[in-house]
Amino acid sequence: MPLFDYSLLLSGRYHDMLVAGLWLSLQLLVASLILALPIAVVVALLRLSSVRWLQRLGFAYVEVIRNIPLLAHMLFWYFGAPELLPTAFKEWLYARNIEAVSAVIALALYSAAYMAEDIRSGIRAIPAVQFEAGRALGFGFIATMRRVVLPQALRVTVPPLISQTLNLWKNTSIATVIGVAELMYQAGQVESASFRSFESFAFASAAYLSVSLLITALAGWYQHRFPVRVT
Repeated sequence: MPLFDYSLLLSGRYHDMLVAGLWLSLQLLVASLILALPIAVVVALLRLSSVRWLQRLGFAYVEVIRNIPLLAHMLFWYFGAPELLPTAFKEWLYARNIEAVSAVIALALYSAAYMAEDIRSGIRAIPAVQFEAGRALGFGFIATMRRVVLPQALRVTVPPLISQTLNLWKNTSIATVIGVAELMYQAGQVESASFRSFESFAFASAAYLSVSLLITALAGWYQHRFPVRVT
């Protein structure tokens, strides 16, 4: 038996399983990121609100989410949360891909708590005169944030948000605990069926590394192409 069987990774059933797992992991990443970013913006604005109970609501969200392990979030949204739903809707959900849906919700809410703090820091980095200028033009709080402050703040927060995106990409592997057939799940299935542990997990490791380096390269290109200018 060869020390490393390249044919297992290049073609055949096991190759197809690993590629399918990688594709699902990428889908989890994109779906979770699309959901997490707007949640993070809303939570960041809550933290900066002049209304005290809104501040407390944003603070509670961040502290509760960040102080519970992602694994617990994943298990709650898969095993616990569906039990709170009406029976008809719960049965409809279980007839579909509830594992992936639960994973996306858990990943998005968890990542949003960290992204919200980065965005809040980015907003605070924008000079106060920018906000005052918006208000002087007749914009309200939300309009000033949307038209003046947030476009600048989001550019400031690109580096930390890229870091959170990398964490989110790696965290997709935890979805394997609830049976999502993502990359690590498929690698485990290939290892169990073929007894080729090195090849299956080498593929998974190389895939995680490659996507991480690609995200980092895109971040570097973005920062070079659109340098931050705060005035």
